[in-house]
Amino acid sequence: MARQIYVNLAVENVQRSQEFYTALGFRVEPKFTNEQAASMVIEENSIYVMLLGKEFFATFTNRELCDATKATEVLNCLSCESRQEVDDLVAKAVAAGGSTFRPTQDLGFMYAHAFADPDGHIWELAFMDMSAMQG
Repeated sequence: MARQIYVNLAVENVQRSQEFYTALGFRVEPKFTNEQAASMVIEENSIYVMLLGKEFFATFTNRELCDATKATEVLNCLSCESRQEVDDLVAKAVAAGGSTFRPTQDLGFMYAHAFADPDGHIWELAFMDMSAMQG
């Protein structure tokens, strides 16, 4: 399985942002789009932008959200082939001077963990079991 990257952006208005990215030629992925978030396919099977309403975006971090007109910040996410790869990458990050960002999350269909690099940039790591996803 090739790695995928998901760039998560906090937005004021999900619908307006979805329309903007659609106008740029990106495709909406309806399986992961609702009133709180829109999934935009940048490169099929590899690069996506997740447009998250600010309130929803805030549930993924305990840090203050940036004003993107004054500062830039994203949550970078890499897909992993297994739960073990998620754990191994976090362990390697910590060993290299990074830190864990939050506890492991096990939602059944998704297993995730996160680390911050020495500069505080956050990297999400996720193993998705699509066969366990409902709906």
